[in-house]
Amino acid sequence: METQSFSNLQLELLKVYSREVEEEDLIAIRKILADYFAKKAIEMADNVWDQNGWKAEDTKKLSQEHNRKPIRL
Repeated sequence: METQSFSNLQLELLKVYSREVEEEDLIAIRKILADYFAKKAIEMADNVWDQNGWKAEDTKKLSQEHNRKPIRL
């Protein structure tokens, strides 16, 4: 049987929240975490954008590209 280990974030949250929290607090914490990771993803995307020297007109070109690989059966 395979065991699943926790990530460092999961372990930290288990330590911090070893007690029950109200549903309202749980929802607020989920939103805080989602906002944090969304902001981080946007910052990473902005860095790639800047590194490639892309401009606003590149948005349309990039949105029309087909970069998916075919499924191999």
